[in-house]
Amino acid sequence: MHNISFFIPAYNCAGTIAESVDSIMKTNFNDGDELIITNDCSTDNTLAILKELQSKYPVIKVVEHKINKGGAAARNTAVENAKHDLLFCLDSDNILAENSIAPLVDFMTGQEAEVACFEHLSYFSSSIKLIDETWSFKLGIFTINDMLSGSISPGASGNYLFTKSSWLKANGYSEDLGALDTWSFGFKQLMAGCKMVVMPGTHYYHRRGHESYYLRDAWNKRRSVSLRLIKLIINYIDRIHPDDVDYIFSKKGRYSWFDNLKKKPIRVVEQNEAQKVWSEHELKATFSNKVFSKSKHYQKRLVQILTNKTRG
Repeated sequence: MHNISFFIPAYNCAGTIAESVDSIMKTNFNDGDELIITNDCSTDNTLAILKELQSKYPVIKVVEHKINKGGAAARNTAVENAKHDLLFCLDSDNILAENSIAPLVDFMTGQEAEVACFEHLSYFSSSIKLIDETWSFKLGIFTINDMLSGSISPGASGNYLFTKSSWLKANGYSEDLGALDTWSFGFKQLMAGCKMVVMPGTHYYHRRGHESYYLRDAWNKRRSVSLRLIKLIINYIDRIHPDDVDYIFSKKGRYSWFDNLKKKPIRVVEQNEAQKVWSEHELKATFSNKVFSKSKHYQKRLVQILTNKTRG
């Protein structure tokens, strides 16, 4: 049996986290598993609720942040304190379906994957008996090209099963991207070559509401999403088609490339093809010098863009 380190990043979630914890502990938790909750310096009575939950489930481990660091840091802290190689992240307002984790573990193991996701994301507002909408991920192997062609990505929700080795390969959750931390984490896992699979006929419950971290930080600042994700893309310039890199940094694309992925997918270049693709681009230099020069060029442009945005 493969034991799991479940973890929950928690910030001002006193009204929802008990339901999330129960959905883990009642039918999805096995002997030897662990549940780690990172309290990210909540200002409501989340800590009091966590203490009540520890009385109910003594196996729960609570890790405290003395200052608020954000969702990515809370996730990274939990993983750093996890003892098992298999990890499942559940947000503090979401709910697992009964007996849903064991089949997901078996599916991931059978597929020899490093990331495994439920097929459906069932949105609810007040009760899981009343589903508002359902999102479905592409079945089978989910690739980086799927992600960058506008397909609904498991990374957008971040509630899935993965190995600690995939977290290491991705260098953890990015702590400078706000609520884009889970999308960027999935992106980095795929760019690192991790195999991500989606299990048919499965789901979890995703709560809607005005207190959503994503709604507060990303959706309400929609115009800045593409711009903020350039900070992520710049680290992978040698793997992105040079024409698409130019588009992402263009005045037209820098604020909209992410929202327009279905109309204009971003092309990822395989590592063994990167040298050929880049050598055919406008810079006539050796591959290593070319990528280095281009990277430095775009880093300078990013600084200029962000500086001008701040002044504006």
